[in-house]
Amino acid sequence: MEAKAFDGGSLTYFLIRPDNFRPDASYPLIILLHGFGASMYDLASLAPAINPTGYMYACPNAPYPLDGGGGQIGYSWSAGRPGMPDLVEASTGLAGPTAEERLVGFLEEVMREAGTAPGRVMLAGFSQGGGLALRFGLPRPETFTGLVVMSGAFRAPEGVSAQLPVDRTMPIFMSHGLWDPMVTVQRGQQTKAFLEEAGYQPEYHEYEMAHEISEEVIYDLVPWVQRVLPPVAD
Repeated sequence: MEAKAFDGGSLTYFLIRPDNFRPDASYPLIILLHGFGASMYDLASLAPAINPTGYMYACPNAPYPLDGGGGQIGYSWSAGRPGMPDLVEASTGLAGPTAEERLVGFLEEVMREAGTAPGRVMLAGFSQGGGLALRFGLPRPETFTGLVVMSGAFRAPEGVSAQLPVDRTMPIFMSHGLWDPMVTVQRGQQTKAFLEEAGYQPEYHEYEMAHEISEEVIYDLVPWVQRVLPPVAD
């Protein structure tokens, strides 16, 4: 697989081309949103694990840099994160478009770069990126064929209710660790209940793990992804 970095107009990201890439093929696109304090490189290893030949993958950097100490820089999808004093924003220049507004511009750019049409894109995220995948993806069923939420949850689901579309058949895969100390399993269960009450039918899995993506998650996720968004045949 080959990755190329782009300093996009809205977000920095890299685009991963599949093995045996064919310029004449129309590849579906999987967008991977990292968690709080991580970067666009964090979820790149999911690409070969899901399918190394049938998809394009895009991994954007969140817009807000964080100083983790010791020269370590991570990124956040929100301008503030209470309860994390060890991560201090590296830049105070937070004025400008929100993360979701930046995602709009990024989405247009990356779909154009990948040559992917609306309806052939899957949005996936881990932790903070999982919650964002729900907030950003649910109102856009014409663009996203499915959503993946790994160890993530809504922070304020009531703020999303007014944006939900009439058609609520979008497939949603959720995974959560029973021993997650960062985003508790109760929050995952509450998010599942909210989605079901709204009319969605998420495929929800719990695992004996903490705040992570285990091999068991990948084992369940891969066939779900390939069923919901079929890859290009070899």
